[in-house]
Amino acid sequence: MLLRVILSKDDIRKIHTDSEPETLDSFHSFLKCKLGLHGDFVVQFQDPDFGNEFCNLTSLSELPKEKATLKVILKQTPESPRTDSTLDTASLSSPSSSSLEDTPTCRRPWPDPFVIPKFSYDVELKLKRGNEAFQENGTLLNISKDTKSEILDKLAEEMYKYSAYPSRERYDLVAQSLVKKHPCLREPGSVKGWYCWKFSLKFKMGNYRNKLRVSGCSELKVNCRNSGPKQKLKKAKKAEVSFLPDIPEGKTQNVLEEERAAIVAEMKKKKVDWKKVTDMMASTFSLRRKEIVEQQPLVAEVKAKWPALFTDKQIEAEFARLTSTDLWDTFVSGLDQYLERFLQMYKAKSHCIQTLSSLLSLLDDDNSVQKKRAVILRGLPHFLREDPSKLLKTAETTESEEQMAKGVNIGILLIQEEEDVLDFSVVLEEQIVLNGIRDFPHAVAMLVGLLFALNIDYPKELRYTFEVIQKVLLNIGGEQCSARVHGLRNRLLCKTL
Repeated sequence: MLLRVILSKDDIRKIHTDSEPETLDSFHSFLKCKLGLHGDFVVQFQDPDFGNEFCNLTSLSELPKEKATLKVILKQTPESPRTDSTLDTASLSSPSSSSLEDTPTCRRPWPDPFVIPKFSYDVELKLKRGNEAFQENGTLLNISKDTKSEILDKLAEEMYKYSAYPSRERYDLVAQSLVKKHPCLREPGSVKGWYCWKFSLKFKMGNYRNKLRVSGCSELKVNCRNSGPKQKLKKAKKAEVSFLPDIPEGKTQNVLEEERAAIVAEMKKKKVDWKKVTDMMASTFSLRRKEIVEQQPLVAEVKAKWPALFTDKQIEAEFARLTSTDLWDTFVSGLDQYLERFLQMYKAKSHCIQTLSSLLSLLDDDNSVQKKRAVILRGLPHFLREDPSKLLKTAETTESEEQMAKGVNIGILLIQEEEDVLDFSVVLEEQIVLNGIRDFPHAVAMLVGLLFALNIDYPKELRYTFEVIQKVLLNIGGEQCSARVHGLRNRLLCKTL
């Protein structure tokens, strides 16, 4: 069944399920896992009896068999009633001060274009008059120090919703958007008109991060400076939208630790309650990220404490929580989008890269889509002039697991018996962490999912291969690419070689 799921007007996703869930509860668990949702929610569907208006879904029999459009509405935690004095106090509070509700624990994708937020009434009034004067005679607005500080405060607060550590290009975009919306703020001594705004934003963003760090924000406390040696900055490097979330309201670290122990106990049972495991894995996400990001444990230690994380369903669920992206559906969709174009490019290079010619010859006997996907992924390191032996290693069934995984820090094992391929396995730190994978594309997707889940950097020998998978095929963080990957994407989008 193909599903179009509306989370908000700016967040609409496409997912599919191979088999229809048996109950409404299992369907909710499926959506929670695929979409990375937390807490309770209501699912609505387009009811043809009422002109496709949305109605609450109370039975799976109400859904169409092949395609359906759903709307997911998160239930809000009930708040205590406000008194008149509370309302009066709230209305007098400074608009630039951020509340807990305004500061997201889960990042949103960076908007394009960046929308400049509304400022306080007096600042908006000054900007309106300034823009009118600029349109009439080109006069620039001479703003006070307090007004400039308020503008920067609001922009820093808005930027933090999308990234705690914005890149240089994103500072440029915000500064450009500011002077585009309010041309009266252009700088007379700057060629582009926004250069100093960019540097002011950088300083203000640093001050805002420090304020949140002092307030106890987990994502920022992890990078608190101390008198010891300078440590590597722990921040989202793969465009994660929820890198290091705070512990959910109403939970404590001890409560989450008890849930973690319950997951371990459940995974030891012969018949695992996967709905229970899925719910507890979603609930303990913040604890798991805290351990992985701050302590940087070995993969074997993570597997011992979080065994459910090393299953295909939970890898996909964790990836969705981290990136708000469906791992397999997005991966295969991106791969199929450029399928024929990749093959054309491989054929054009096959005369000088013999391995590409050998891989393409595999399609003579089997020209299926599944085979084409495997050929493209296996040929990608060759095409990008990287070491393919670091991605895929062939092993025989006569070897022990230790022999198979020896020397493989990050990669995939192709396990075969004579000429027959039996299955694929994912290897991390010379240990098989996931086996029984049916084909190479699935193995690559699971490997990428685990690298995200365990916060492991891409291997240097395959940095461009994994960058293509992330930024071109999965379209995560694709606005910032290396020159080599940017050139490849341009060629993929061209109609001629």
